[in-house]
Amino acid sequence: MKKILYVLFFSTLLLNACVEENTTDNVGTEDILGIVSSTIKSAEKYDVSNFEKYELQEIIDGDTIRIKYNGSSEKVRLLLVDAPETNHETLGEQPYGPEAKEFLKQLLGGQDSVYVEFDVSYRDKYKRLLAYLYTEDGISIQEQLLKNGLVRVAYIYDPNTKHVEWFKEVQKTAQNKAIGIWSVEDYVTKRGYDKEVYYASVKKDTFASVDENKVDLTEDNGSCAIKGNINSKGNKIYHMPGQQDYDNTEAEEMFCTEEEAKDAGFRPAAR
Repeated sequence: MKKILYVLFFSTLLLNACVEENTTDNVGTEDILGIVSSTIKSAEKYDVSNFEKYELQEIIDGDTIRIKYNGSSEKVRLLLVDAPETNHETLGEQPYGPEAKEFLKQLLGGQDSVYVEFDVSYRDKYKRLLAYLYTEDGISIQEQLLKNGLVRVAYIYDPNTKHVEWFKEVQKTAQNKAIGIWSVEDYVTKRGYDKEVYYASVKKDTFASVDENKVDLTEDNGSCAIKGNINSKGNKIYHMPGQQDYDNTEAEEMFCTEEEAKDAGFRPAAR
């Protein structure tokens, strides 16, 4: 019994450590590749013939890329969306930030250029270009990031609001499906993302999983299947597998050997 408790305790600590270190590893690269592959096949393709085409240079994160614009290397901030951070100087890495970046990287993989749709104002206060982006075959990048729960609708500032209602509808579908950033309640806030809420939720689920497995680790293990029960009179009695009342006995404690049961003050059942 002591050995089982030790294993459970150690497993809990191990799982807890994994939560702290790997929380943002929500979707593996293979999963992202599958999502992107499905997106390319099923996404609506828009007419981009009236948009401007620029050389793609770099994927910075889930909502920022770099293009060659009028002979200069320029950052482009995707309009009306906000992805979790990947390497922020104060916020650090946030859950689903790496996934949003990887999705964007794979969606634009093998493409030398992107189509850029500007709104009314071209730049933000950081001098970055502001735009709606499309792949070479007309897939809306903002739409697909929202559809897969990798960004939220945000930074809605006049006059750049051309597609805000469209984006909100796409986001609503992802919210209803509780996918990606919407899979943990209250992770997404009006000001951004609360990773402490995310970590607390994942940690809670981890401990709940450990608790659910405790019975399996004892009852399914033939050497730790002795049930210790305290009856209505306060008598401590242990029941061995195969005995008459074993299946109907509700265990207060489980033991690996009769010696452990007796050491704990339990006596054998009469039948």
